Amino acid sequence: MQPRKYSATRKSVHTLVDTATAIGTITGLIHAAGVSPTQVSPATILSVDLYGTALVLEEFGNVIARGGAGVVIASQSGHRLPALTPEQNKALATTPADELLALPMLQPDQVTDPLYAYQVSKRGNSLRVMAEAVRWGKRGARVNTISPGIIFTPLAKDELTGPRGEGYRRMIELSAAGRGGTPDEVGVVGALLMGPDGAFITGSDFLMDGGVTAAYWYGELAPK
Repeated sequence: MQPRKYSATRKSVHTLVDTATAIGTITGLIHAAGVSPTQVSPATILSVDLYGTALVLEEFGNVIARGGAGVVIASQSGHRLPALTPEQNKALATTPADELLALPMLQPDQVTDPLYAYQVSKRGNSLRVMAEAVRWGKRGARVNTISPGIIFTPLAKDELTGPRGEGYRRMIELSAAGRGGTPDEVGVVGALLMGPDGAFITGSDFLMDGGVTAAYWYGELAPK
């Protein structure tokens, strides 16, 4: 069996938008596509998780209906990345999508590790959504990110059984919740952000990781 190839292209995203708008008005978007550090190379992670998300936000932001809402699934990993400079934050948030991968901070000599590629991509997702919320707002629509922790999905199973599995299991054990999450729990937050009860929420990122990030910065998971 040949390894699965992942990529993001403007043509494929535009085709998706055309297909969706042919069915009807676009009132909601949930973007959960992504690849993990165990699955692919740093370059592929940046292409799919960072560039691909920027394309989806841009293309669907051009057609989202008034009153519509969007949710992008980011990750707790973005919250474990050390602080970037204000210039780097702005670059990730506002650089035109087709120029993103040309940023100096994203070149192969700067991003050599798949985990770092994943972290910077997910940080970029939340920054991008904050910037896109301004544009979406002019159409009367909202968009937010959810940054889940270890949620028991096929992707998480790849990580738990991969080379970083021990570290992921330790995260679960030392978190305040002491367990991983479920897709339904993420869905509850998604429903809030997509529905009328979330009408005052836009450009925001919701970290839901059972306390893993808290333990990473201030608890037993803190780097020595």
